Amino acid sequence: MRYRVQHVTRYEYADPVSLCHNIAHLKPREMRGQRVLSSQLVISPWPSVSSDHTDIFGNRVSYFSIQQSHASLEVSITSELDLRPRPLPDLSASPPWEEVAERVREGKAPGCMDAHLFSLPSRLVPEVPEATALARACFTPGRPILEAAHELMGGIFRDFEYDPHFSTVATPVAEVIEHRRGVCQDFAHLALAGLRGLGLAARYVSGYLETLPPPGQSKLQGADASHAWFSVFVPGEDWVDFDPTNDQIPTDQHIITAIGRDFHDVTPLRGVFYGGGENVLEVAVDVDRLGPRTAAT
Repeated sequence: MRYRVQHVTRYEYADPVSLCHNIAHLKPREMRGQRVLSSQLVISPWPSVSSDHTDIFGNRVSYFSIQQSHASLEVSITSELDLRPRPLPDLSASPPWEEVAERVREGKAPGCMDAHLFSLPSRLVPEVPEATALARACFTPGRPILEAAHELMGGIFRDFEYDPHFSTVATPVAEVIEHRRGVCQDFAHLALAGLRGLGLAARYVSGYLETLPPPGQSKLQGADASHAWFSVFVPGEDWVDFDPTNDQIPTDQHIITAIGRDFHDVTPLRGVFYGGGENVLEVAVDVDRLGPRTAAT
């Protein structure tokens, strides 16, 4: 299936900003099952300095600096992609989770050395005993890893309330567990903390999810949003994604922008600026289905 994604971020400042430096994780990744047809980043005012690079996780990162006085900043990116449906894995045929944890710990099997980094605590996903206990209830002795991860996903979906007003990007995992609420970012961090507490490699996935309007209604432009989920490493199977916010294994409606240890590694847009005073932030995201995928994908 072909998609067009438009993501617009706009800052309005109370006072002029004299200088700003920013990095953005907005350009989608080229991955198995996901082909980027085009991606155009437009920045206003036009930056004095800009460059692109690929980070250690394989993400496409854009850096830019605006060195003239400005009262607003708009960063807009439009991307078109082809997504090929990913087959659903055979959950019960996956290896026992203890075996996977041991292989990740040893780091000798293909892919395990790279995956080991994602089994360690990170800035926003430290060791959280409560999260480990929550995961351990699903990861019983000898259980297939994907079967257990699927139950963990479902448990978060059932037991935690989606509440867009509860958390911020800095809300600790322990607080999410205490209040049993949060957003997609919180649910991904919660799962990561639990999985890593068991010695498993799990990574944070940032991107977009196509949302469809109720039957008979038109889609509201700008009503989509960035999304996040988690991915579990299985030797021989590579990485398998799980979306606890929607209790589903992503197939062909999840568009991947960036992958990291947690949200901090893949923040869509962050930076520093001089001046500005108070600012007003507006973000609008549109994910539109264009038609069937091309034969080459």
